[in-house]
Amino acid sequence: MKHGKKYRESLKKYDPAKAYGISEACQLVKDLHYVKFDETVELSVSLKLEKNQTVRDTLVFPHQFTAEKRVLVFCKDDRVKEALDAGATYAGTEYIEKVKGGWLDFDVAVATPDMMKDVGRLGMVLGRKGLMPNPKTGTVTPNIAQAVAELKKGRTEFRADKTGVVHIPVGKVSMDVKDTVENVKAFLTELERKKPSDAKVGFVRSVSISSSMGPGVWVDFKEAE
Repeated sequence: MKHGKKYRESLKKYDPAKAYGISEACQLVKDLHYVKFDETVELSVSLKLEKNQTVRDTLVFPHQFTAEKRVLVFCKDDRVKEALDAGATYAGTEYIEKVKGGWLDFDVAVATPDMMKDVGRLGMVLGRKGLMPNPKTGTVTPNIAQAVAELKKGRTEFRADKTGVVHIPVGKVSMDVKDTVENVKAFLTELERKKPSDAKVGFVRSVSISSSMGPGVWVDFKEAE
């Protein structure tokens, strides 16, 4: 892959082969920023996983950086007010037919367990967009208020892909470096907590951080332990 002149120039400002401490790595990402828009800061973590192992969960970062999410709650009529009072943008059973018809004007969907028989039929629509409620990510739950509140605060899902790598946004270039550092440490701590019980030594192979368009910086992840 060919990179532009500004990208190549940024590579001269640090050692691409060196692993930096978390604070220094986050500062480097900010210093290497060369485009005009406010890039997202992304973390990539390579994990040592066996074929039958995976890592998937959610967390709420200490410092938020995303736009407020539009939350749809699939629930019976007697819980609609509870969902809306908690901050949901939409709530009710009528949205099943709307989604079936192709309506997707929301960012995340939550469902109460008693609604999953009907919501499950929307798999072709919601699954394709990564919007299907799932108990593993806390979006199938009887506790509507808590789920909506956390999602409105920016609760973020993370999961390892087929190659065992977790990609997750941890901030914006415009953020205070201290806040980005705290987000990175919060995620690495949560990742360690969620590792499989039978995970082998060296569960985390490597960690790198970059802006959307910038070069990657290796992170000395053991600093977070």
